[in-house]
Amino acid sequence: MERPVIAIFGAAVMADGRPSPSLRRRIGYGAKAAEIWTDAPVFCSGGVGANGPSEASIMRDILVAVGVAPRRLVLDEASLDTLQSAVATARFVRQAGADGCVVCSDDYHQPRVRMLLAVLGVPTLAGPTERGLKGTRRYYQAKMWLRETLAFPYDLAIVLFRRAELLREIAA
Repeated sequence: MERPVIAIFGAAVMADGRPSPSLRRRIGYGAKAAEIWTDAPVFCSGGVGANGPSEASIMRDILVAVGVAPRRLVLDEASLDTLQSAVATARFVRQAGADGCVVCSDDYHQPRVRMLLAVLGVPTLAGPTERGLKGTRRYYQAKMWLRETLAFPYDLAIVLFRRAELLREIAA
C-alpha cells in the first residue's frame, strides 16, 4: 500500500480523563505505524463516551507528545462505536485519495474492523500490534474476546443490510 491512511480506533477514557489501557495501547500502535508510513495522515477516531474528553483528542495529545507532526492528525470526534468509526474512516480514505487503511487497534478488535472496512470497499493492512492485552486483567481480556465474537456477526449483518446507504454516505 503506497498511500494509506493510518486509522486509530478508539477505546474508553477513564473517569479522571486519562486513556484506558486499551486506548493507550492503540495510540502506541498508531505511533509505531506513523514511524513506518511517514507521510500518511493519521485518522484518530473516537468521540466522547461515558467520560470526557474525546478519545480522538487524547490520541492527538499523546501522538504530538511522542513526536507525530500535528499537521498529520485528523480527528473524528463524532464516532461513538466501531461501526461509526469504520464509516468515518472509509469516508476519510476516499476524501484523502488514499489507496487503503492501516488499522491500529488491539489484535482481538482488528478482524471486525477490517471486515467492516472491506465491506465498505476499503483495502486494509493490520497495523503494528502485540498479542494480548498488556495492562488489563484476565476477566477483561475474556470479556473483550467474547464481545468481539458476538459483535462480528452482528456488525456484519448491519453493514451488509445497510451497505448501499453507507456507501452513499461515504461518497457524499
